[in-house]
Amino acid sequence: VQLQASGGGLVQAGGSLTLSCAASGVTSGYYAIAWFRRAPGKERDGVACITSSSGSAYYTDSVKGRLTISRDSAKNTVYLQMNSLKPEDTAVYYCAADWAPNAGSKCRPTIDRRRFRSWGNGTLVTVSS
Repeated sequence: VQLQASGGGLVQAGGSLTLSCAASGVTSGYYAIAWFRRAPGKERDGVACITSSSGSAYYTDSVKGRLTISRDSAKNTVYLQMNSLKPEDTAVYYCAADWAPNAGSKCRPTIDRRRFRSWGNGTLVTVSS
């Protein structure tokens, strides 16, 4: 499986941005795709996760209400809609995927990077104050 993230850019605080993660080579219907981000000097942390079959979405507390993850199964693409952006949202954003009969187990109780084996490139989001 190959993942291609896109959509990053420069935006002012309070603005919005939508990231896309296109997956190719998908052979199984039971998978989860998550978005992670790495801010300067920090670890790569999970922010949102979605399962392929049910579309159940999971978020880390710090982004709830501002970020929305969604999927287009026909296009094998996952989106991350980011609203009310803050300077602290500045980071390189990565998408990742993994497969399991219970795909939701990849997303909870936390969105842990150690549960994901396929990674895409990063896309830089810069939020100016």
